[in-house]
Parts: sequence; C-alpha cells; structure tokens
Amino acid sequence: MDEITRVVVQAEGRQIVRVGVDLAKRVIQVHAVDAQGRVVTSRALARDKFVAWCAQLPAGCLVVMEVSSSAHHWSRKLCELGLDARIVAAQLASPYRAEGATGKNDANDAAAICEAASRPHMRFVPVKSIEQQSMLSVHRLREGIKEDRNACVNRIRGLLLEFGVAIPVGTRALKAQLDDVLEDATNEMNGLARMALRRAQMQWQQLDEHLAWCDERVADHGRNNADVKRAGELMGIGPVGASAAIATVGDFKQFKSGSQFGAWIGLTPKQRSSGGKSNLGTITKRGDPYLRTLLVQGAKSVVNTAHTRSDPISKWVLALKLRAGWQKAVVALANKNARILWAIMTKEQRFDRQHLSVKPA
Repeated sequence: MDEITRVVVQAEGRQIVRVGVDLAKRVIQVHAVDAQGRVVTSRALARDKFVAWCAQLPAGCLVVMEVSSSAHHWSRKLCELGLDARIVAAQLASPYRAEGATGKNDANDAAAICEAASRPHMRFVPVKSIEQQSMLSVHRLREGIKEDRNACVNRIRGLLLEFGVAIPVGTRALKAQLDDVLEDATNEMNGLARMALRRAQMQWQQLDEHLAWCDERVADHGRNNADVKRAGELMGIGPVGASAAIATVGDFKQFKSGSQFGAWIGLTPKQRSSGGKSNLGTITKRGDPYLRTLLVQGAKSVVNTAHTRSDPISKWVLALKLRAGWQKAVVALANKNARILWAIMTKEQRFDRQHLSVKPA
C-alpha cells in the first residue's frame, strides 16, 4: 500500500461506522458510510488487499457481508481485527437496493447490504466456527457421495438392460448378482462391455468406502460431543441428524423460542392473511434444506412405526395422522422435533420420551 492510499484509508477509517461488502472471487466491493449515513467511499478492492483495508477501520466498526461461500471465512478474519463482522441473508438485503432488480451490480449490492445493516430489526446469520464448518464439510461430502453412488448404480442397471439383463430392484440384489452376470458367457455382452461394467463396479465399491469414511466421522462426532449425544436421543433425529443440527446451528440460544427455530428451518406454513382472516399454505422451506430434509425423513420413520409405541408423542402422531393425513403428520412431527431440540439444548436437559408439555396460561 502506497503512502497516499494509506493516508486516504486512515482518513476514511476515522469517519466510517458501517461498511457493506459484496464478496467475489477476485474483486471485493466495499461501501462505507459515516454516522449520518453519508457515503464515505465506494470502491472495488483486490482480494489480497481487503483485510489490509479493513485493518484501518476503527475498532468495533460494523462490517456486513452477504451470505456466500467465503462469508464465514472473512467474518472470522475481521473479528480477529476487533471489527463487528456480520452476515446477512441475500433475500433480506436485496429489497434495499435503490435501483431495484434491474440495477444489480457489485456497487449497488454493497450499498444495499450497508443499508440493510442499518435497520434495527435486521436478522443476521451467526458466524460459524472452524469446527462447525469442518463437520459440515463432512456432511456435504457425504451427500455428494450418496448422489454419485445412486448415479453409478443406475448407470450399471441401464447398461445391463442394453444387453437384456434385468436385475430386481434394490442395491442388495444388484450387488449380489453383478459378479455372476459379468461371468455369464450366455448373455450378449462382449469383452469390452464386461470390462466397462467392471470399471463401474470398482467405482461403486470406492464410493461405498468413501461413504463409510464419512459415516465414521459422523459417529466420532456423536461419541465426542455431548450436545450431539443429547440431540440423538430424540425420536426421528438419529446420529446423522443430530450431528448436522449441532454443526449447522451451533448456539441454539440465538433463537428466542422453539417456534422461531422451527420457522428458521422452514417448517412453518406460508401465510397469505389479510383483514383478520388467516390463510395458511405449504411450508416455507426457508433455511438450510439439508437439515430440514433430515428432520422430515426422520419424522417419516417415526410416523410409520408410531403404532408400536405408547409414549405421548406417538399417540399424538397417530391421532394427527387419522385427522389430517400422513404427510401433514410427518411435517408436524418434524416441526415438533425442532422445538424439542431447541428446548433441550437451551435448557441443557436430556430428552424425556414420557414428558407431557403443559400449555402456558
């Protein structure tokens, strides 16, 4: 940084109280304002100069950026500098773009983020720790491997059908019969086709090994983390869901109530209410889709086996299933599990399957 630029940044740093940041791979746009909301500077910075520029800001300066793949990384860096780094969701910042949807560019986005951060009611995304993101990387890898494995299995089935070989549904049947099919000389496959399918079989085996490694890391998370152990005791959560919930949320006390946590996940219905008349629709599906999917899938297994148990939650699920249908019972149980999860985490208690909740007066 040359002397002129250094002096300018220092002069700006004495006035700046809030900075909006639009992140990109190579260029980072900043929009800084003073206490009266007047623009101090709006410029594009190279990626390697961003931290040095922020280091000139006054301690405690609010620096807000939009949710992106590197937002948590930059937020941790800025917090180390003594700045108040925060992250805002894109859908909450875009309405403050003065030029509207037709005026989207880096400078306008940074200005909209800066303006959104000034709202007293604005909700920010908590900065994830390195431990949280490390565990989430295992979950993301696990989901990708599952998709690759399903694609590989379907590819093998499709190639076999090209030669008139049909195998019953299910990976267990395919795995048990694939070797015999490849060794069977009576089918139409020639040597090249058999070698290609052997390659696909080897890929399948490798994906199974990668998936087993991810499952072991998730199991280690459950064995070594007390919060994951408590979360895994809920009906319909399981080890994978418990690990994902703790890694995604971190501190559950950031939510005021269990209903707010359920709404954050996206398990509450949409509203089109007006004139005192409530009109509810399907669930909002906001928040993290991976965590919501795990809660819903776990709730499906609980609903399907509720008739084998006599605890209060199972009785409630059975009554709701008869009254509202299977799908609504599944979503309602997923929302209930989210509320219970918030309660046991904030109160640091263990899940009691026989607990009867009492509605406040």
